Amino acid sequence: MVTHVVTWKVKEEGKEASCKRMKEMLEALPAFIPEIKFLQVGINENGEEYDAILITRFDSYEDWKTYDVHPEHQKVRAFIKTVTEGRIVVDFTE
Repeated sequence: MVTHVVTWKVKEEGKEASCKRMKEMLEALPAFIPEIKFLQVGINENGEEYDAILITRFDSYEDWKTYDVHPEHQKVRAFIKTVTEGRIVVDFTE
């Protein structure tokens, strides 16, 4: 099992709306990408440095690669790039 974790710093301008839209878009992905075995999106409520987190799980790195290049994921990624100013990614196997 591969766990893929991404956390983002969202730009201040329109932060609340951007976080909400990111969450909606990310949570829609499993309907398009069956390789996603688990997906959770959280919006930080404590005001710390990073604002949103994505946790996904895949059976293998090959499945993660399928997700990574999938057109629906690419649409979400394009939007996220316009509203964020920082990102941290961690991938690990369980």
